[in-house]
Amino acid sequence: MKLDGKRILLVEDEYFIVQDLVRAFIAAGATVLGPIATLPEALQLVASAGTLDGAVLDINLQGEMVFPLADVLMNRGVTFVFATGYDREFIPARFDGCVRCEKPFLPEQVIKALSG
Repeated sequence: MKLDGKRILLVEDEYFIVQDLVRAFIAAGATVLGPIATLPEALQLVASAGTLDGAVLDINLQGEMVFPLADVLMNRGVTFVFATGYDREFIPARFDGCVRCEKPFLPEQVIKALSG
């Protein structure tokens, strides 16, 4: 998968998962924004980041749900993937069209889901 020049936001609070994602996205040619581990920081970055080509969102960030950020991204037309251990039933219906990569996953699966 090639993501040459794409600006990808990584929002994940699990250190080892996010480090694997960072390496994989950089290897695929993406410019990685983050990683960000909290909802307030992620919202602030998105507000000031300019163009985003995609995002990977962990649903639970240190006890806060990521759905407000997902709403912002959806309103901006930014493609994103939920990277989570939560069942699809936990995700609000407004996100039914969004891809969910279930943990544990390979970083390449997330890249493929985001670019596919």
